[in-house]
Amino acid sequence: MEFYECITDFIFVADEPKPSDIIFVPGGNYPEAAVLAAELYQKGYAPYILPSGKYSILNGKFEASQSVYSDISCETECDYLCEILRRRGVPEHALIRENQATFTYENACYSRKCVKDLGVKAERAILCCQAFHARRCLMYYQEQFPETEFCVCPVVTKGISRESWHQSELGIDTVLGELERCGRQFHEIMRAHIQ
Repeated sequence: MEFYECITDFIFVADEPKPSDIIFVPGGNYPEAAVLAAELYQKGYAPYILPSGKYSILNGKFEASQSVYSDISCETECDYLCEILRRRGVPEHALIRENQATFTYENACYSRKCVKDLGVKAERAILCCQAFHARRCLMYYQEQFPETEFCVCPVVTKGISRESWHQSELGIDTVLGELERCGRQFHEIMRAHIQ
């Protein structure tokens, strides 16, 4: 066993999809999670997809990543993800939009509000996110949806996978940054639960 395998096992959460009530797609400027969500929808895993996001608080505006979807011009991550989902055959009536979140915890919080406001059941949900972001996404969504069983169905982006993250500076910096954020960003959330 390599010394970093415990980090790999912690960060890179992945499950087989199960029939669910909804698919959550936390915001981002990459298309892969929306593509997977569309595939899962087409296979009948869930009747709804909820893409979430305005733009990164770090950038202050939305800029799509370079991909086959570079022709899409949108103001928000949600609009970008919805356009990809539509192009992949997901009908408008299956999309629940959340277009205000600017960071991952807001994605979870605002998605919770959308689901509650619309009366959508969420006993089981699929979470489509970046592979290196899986643990933190799961923790935030579990905190906001404590009654929900989650299946994490991640996608590899930026070439950072469970198998390769430790082989590049970008992978190491990204994954160890996620590990740090899993501790640092949960102080206030944890304190709120003991008050």
